[in-house]
Amino acid sequence: MRCHAPGVYQDAESIKMRSMQSCHILLLACALLSRSAVGDADDSVAIDQRMHHLRTDGPPEWSEFSQEAEAANLELTFRAVKSETEQTLTLRQQDVKQQWIVSLNGQQLGRLRGDENDMVVCFPISAGVITSGENTLRIEQNVRRRAVPDDIYVGDIALDSRAMTQVLNESTVEIEVVDANTGQPLPARLTIVNEDGALQSTGASSNDHLAVRPGIVYTSTGHARLGLPAGQYTVYVGRGFEYSLDATEVSLAAGETVQRRLSIRREVPTEGYVACDTHVHTLTHSGHGDASVQERMITLAAEGIELPIATDHNVHIDHRAFAEDLHVRQYFTPVIGNEVTTRVGHFNVFPVQAGAREPNHELTDWKSIFAEIYRTPGVRAVILNHGRDLHGGTRPLGPKLHNGVVGENLEGWLPGMNAMEVVNSGATQTDVLQMFRDWMVFLNRGRSITPVGSSDSHDVGRHFVGQGRTYIRCDDRDPGNIDVQQAVNGFIQGQVMVSYGLLAELTVNGKYQPGDLARVDDEHVQVAVRVLGPHWVKATRVRLFANGQQIRDEEIGAETPHDLPVGVKWNGQWTIAAPAHDVHLVAIATGPGIDGLYWKTAKPYQPTAPDWEPHIVGCSGAVWLDVDGDGRKTAAYDYAQRLFAASSGDLDKLIDSLSEYDRAVAAQVAHRYQSSGKSWFTPTAQAALNRATDEAQAGVRSYLEAWRANQIARSPG
Repeated sequence: MRCHAPGVYQDAESIKMRSMQSCHILLLACALLSRSAVGDADDSVAIDQRMHHLRTDGPPEWSEFSQEAEAANLELTFRAVKSETEQTLTLRQQDVKQQWIVSLNGQQLGRLRGDENDMVVCFPISAGVITSGENTLRIEQNVRRRAVPDDIYVGDIALDSRAMTQVLNESTVEIEVVDANTGQPLPARLTIVNEDGALQSTGASSNDHLAVRPGIVYTSTGHARLGLPAGQYTVYVGRGFEYSLDATEVSLAAGETVQRRLSIRREVPTEGYVACDTHVHTLTHSGHGDASVQERMITLAAEGIELPIATDHNVHIDHRAFAEDLHVRQYFTPVIGNEVTTRVGHFNVFPVQAGAREPNHELTDWKSIFAEIYRTPGVRAVILNHGRDLHGGTRPLGPKLHNGVVGENLEGWLPGMNAMEVVNSGATQTDVLQMFRDWMVFLNRGRSITPVGSSDSHDVGRHFVGQGRTYIRCDDRDPGNIDVQQAVNGFIQGQVMVSYGLLAELTVNGKYQPGDLARVDDEHVQVAVRVLGPHWVKATRVRLFANGQQIRDEEIGAETPHDLPVGVKWNGQWTIAAPAHDVHLVAIATGPGIDGLYWKTAKPYQPTAPDWEPHIVGCSGAVWLDVDGDGRKTAAYDYAQRLFAASSGDLDKLIDSLSEYDRAVAAQVAHRYQSSGKSWFTPTAQAALNRATDEAQAGVRSYLEAWRANQIARSPG
């Protein structure tokens, strides 16, 4: 059994009150051990070697769990000898999301770590807590708050008669991480996994160059000296999405010191793009999570984020002084921002001038909120965060407020944001493409919205910084001195790529990139896509969308050429017929999720189904095709307005006019017709619709399905 130092994670979710059932398991130590009592030896002794499935009342959190848990809590009774010195309790935990309390003889030792990863936890037991004779260990979910069903596994429990510092520092490993090309030390993330496949914490503590959590150590200098229990380990070393991964096996005997030099190199070709995380928190300034602002500086350097936006809740934070104090300022250019956290949505805003006042976050309507935000000196970028998640009773892009087929707010709230999160690696979606579709619908509605990938990280190890990120077309040669205004200009203009384990690079007619308006003079359009990723990820599919509709779909399989450069997963071209009107093109690549603890993809934050398939994804920004030659991006909404006005209320004429347009235009026409006081559900309208082209019918019917969902969501009761 291996253990790590305990930590209290302040989970952002409250816990719902429910009744509990209990499981009482009487274990006599003599039945499990070769001695009659725990506490009379200098090493670890098993109390219970089983793993137990626990859940409070409610359905399974995920379909992978059985319908009936073993119990709602775990209570173990064992015999021991009273100790006058500190001892250590170790246990293994998996899939922990909510608050679970660990107590011994009625005294709380701490809580299981709020982390769904597989890890071994260690709790110090003060002298006198263990008594001679019978002792009771209890593990139970905190139900004094709102109790959300949380399926967990916990077990492999042991008692070590030594103090925790002795257990964690039985042996030592010294790690040096260098750039494989230059031999120079690099900031990096170390992931330590024990022989059972669980995260293994160390005797190290966070300091001026290390940020430490169970099984995860970030180093800003490329050097780390770690105490570890004697045993077998695998140490992985990486530096975020762009870099390779190295690993070493170490076998440590008690009292032994082992040295290892590992090397990594940049594999993903991102020259001319700046790696940006627009959603970065700290415990210091947001009040929840577990990353201090000093630890955040180390993790930013070690994950290769070059343009981090400080977005603590309703406060402006400047990270420059912290970065300079910790000697990591050369690795990134900090930007002052703010997550304006209101009851009707969360909005990341930047850049903010130093000393500017904070926007009033107590406002409750979008018009006032956006006006207040844009009055903040310096602010030019405004991002709608996690639009499908419920916060403060509001789900901005849910069916109660939003028609997801035409991009209309049902309360008349005008979206003043110019960007939106399509990937939030700290709050992933059950449907990995849901937010991408929402974004493309906003483009159809005529909104100039930039797609954003971010981490929403409050933590050091749980949901780590930079896993979701945005690449902005910008001069990236000096990460410590990025031209912020140039980067913001590129961001607002949509000159971006979104990454959650992959990148999708899109070029039209050999020269047009995301954010560009491509003049179309020929009958065909040449579309080139390059899918990028490090060697430790896999891409399996790449798709091309026009106005949000999939028009190409290519599997990336074993037949993919093996002579591609490192960092390139797929490189291909499509020739498509020029559309009849302006459209936007978007490329999206996907692959299987990462199971390795060195970069594990998270489960959905607010799942919409008990089944879940993990994915990684990369998305290009949008390239607009100027087919009508007017020199502007004409959205589906604009075409729909023209067609509706030209029809003068004649439905047959309106239907006939859709014959040259795609389903995005048809959906916008359907909304314009329905909202004008007419109805698609009359026999006359249905008959007219049945005469329409397949594309027109598909567009109208997709709108009507969303309209019905709106009515259901908004109906009383």
